[in-house]
Amino acid sequence: MATGAPASPLPEFPDESQGVQRPLGLWRGGPEGQSPSALPRRALLALPALLLPRPARAVSFPDRGLTQGGFVLGQAAPGTRLALDGRVVRVSAEGAFAFGFGRDHAAASVLAVTQPGQRPEERRLAVARRQWQEQRISGLPPAQVTPDEATLARILRERERLGVARATDSALTGFAQGFTAPATGRISGVFGSRRVLNGQPRQPHYGLDFAVPTGTPMLAAAAGRVTLAASFHFFGDLVVIDHGHGVNTLYAHLSRIDVQEGQVVGRGERIALSGATGRVTGPHLHFSLSWYQVWLDPQPVVLGA
Repeated sequence: MATGAPASPLPEFPDESQGVQRPLGLWRGGPEGQSPSALPRRALLALPALLLPRPARAVSFPDRGLTQGGFVLGQAAPGTRLALDGRVVRVSAEGAFAFGFGRDHAAASVLAVTQPGQRPEERRLAVARRQWQEQRISGLPPAQVTPDEATLARILRERERLGVARATDSALTGFAQGFTAPATGRISGVFGSRRVLNGQPRQPHYGLDFAVPTGTPMLAAAAGRVTLAASFHFFGDLVVIDHGHGVNTLYAHLSRIDVQEGQVVGRGERIALSGATGRVTGPHLHFSLSWYQVWLDPQPVVLGA
């Protein structure tokens, strides 16, 4: 699970795992060929300070999330203020934080860091580019691919309602307590794939599909609060859970919903049964992860691959 690995320093800094660099001229055979006895007394007195370990950096996270579609879970000194490309990143009282990069994110981002009692600094993050698959789906009802005017109006209302749920910015910290897979089954659709429906190009797939039979229990991927439980045109019956700090998950095409909006759920708790509602060709779970309005790749987070 991606969020369970120990955090490492920010990747743009050089590797210092081999200890403090030796000052020039302090060891025989060094660049100046001097021994300690050849040094002035003042230099010898300064030696203990030079050998002290450097303090741990106040902001750290694994670098594997620095990719298009990547989810980043990190730790900062309590009281640290962060902003990613100008957007405030909430930091918990314990120092936990999270952010992510969209499918088509640019090659770099800037993380602004203000540690307690220090001046702000900016750190440039390299965001790795990914190659995306193409997925062709045929046999969908024409109305599901090209909706009529009344259905389109419904879709727009539902999109707005979903946007409100995904914009939730709560102080919950379920995102920092780990994630689990919402279902067990064959992966039939991956994040970011370019979709061609009935021969017509459509927007990319922003989720992970589990091919499971109707009636399979669906589990909350992390602890949180239900912000949406409703029936949508495309998603069918769906549930959205807020895990705090803008991190949320979505579960779609359900046959039954077992939770209510506002309900608090634990990681691994049953929230629904899988189904084939909405725009589908067969029963499965469509599972999505996002940071506010930014869709992220859930596969490394819940499956570790």
